[in-house]
Amino acid sequence: MNIIIDAFGGDLGPRAAIDGALMAMRERSDISVTLSGDEEKLKAELTAAGALDKFSILHAPTVVDGHDDPTSAVKAKADSSMMKGLRALSEGKGDAFISAGNTGALFSGGTLIVKRLPGVKRGALAPLLPGKDGFFMLIDAGANIVCTPQMLLQFGVMGSVYMRMVKGIKDPKVGLLNVGSEDTKGTELQLEAYKLLKAADINFIGNIEGRDVPYTGADVVVTDGFTGNVTLKLYEGLAKVLMGSVKDALMSGTKAKLGAMMAKDSLSDLKKRYDYKEVGGTAFLGLKRPVFKTHGSSDARTFYSTIINVSDYVKADVTNEIKKGIEATASADEE
Repeated sequence: MNIIIDAFGGDLGPRAAIDGALMAMRERSDISVTLSGDEEKLKAELTAAGALDKFSILHAPTVVDGHDDPTSAVKAKADSSMMKGLRALSEGKGDAFISAGNTGALFSGGTLIVKRLPGVKRGALAPLLPGKDGFFMLIDAGANIVCTPQMLLQFGVMGSVYMRMVKGIKDPKVGLLNVGSEDTKGTELQLEAYKLLKAADINFIGNIEGRDVPYTGADVVVTDGFTGNVTLKLYEGLAKVLMGSVKDALMSGTKAKLGAMMAKDSLSDLKKRYDYKEVGGTAFLGLKRPVFKTHGSSDARTFYSTIINVSDYVKADVTNEIKKGIEATASADEE
């Protein structure tokens, strides 16, 4: 399989993508990588890495940066590493696309260039987050600020397919993020979405409150993009505060430092468990071909994890399974 990577989208430059890709290709021989970006600069980086013969290059002279308007960037930066990579994906020149660049521009480009699957009302940003008993999906995490009940239904279906096909969860639990567990709670959006999700052919467990999200009360947490993005940012910020507080406490005195040394392995395992570098990128679900967003500060380890995750996604044919799920939902609505 050929994975196209926007080599200039991230903060650390192309070398992070190159090193991460090399790690992934050593582990999985069926993976090949095309780097999208300035050809001269990429050849220099690849030569320095001793890997000039291991990659294909898609020449793209410009870059979409964080200040570019997401919608206008699709046309104004048509020759950028992001947009040329997306166009190559849409033309069947790759099996998936990864970028660490401007999230809004990537979503706009994915929607306008790669396009949505038939019947999908909106694509959704679907990160995997660590919980008490493993990882769960938060969908939508910011792509759609305003949602309809039908969109939340589709998010539940798409998220369920992903967790089943990629993460191997036999019957993923799908919960609707709400202010209470009762089916009478929430605004009209939640009330109507609850009815649709309950009638769908998924393992819908009802409403889930915010305090239960970290306890992995659901494998897929469905919400609108506004609430989802606030939840995501709060989750990330709280994790940094807690990990920082633990570090400060362990460095607070001689006894604490001795205890930290004794618990070093356990603490390392804990840090790894909650490290986004180990999770990899986030899928934009609902598009015709796989598009993944990885963190702007992604290093080689993050790119490696993202590529492995993308490889699993492609092998499981998640896009086609989502298409089937959306079609089945539409057929049920017509009955």
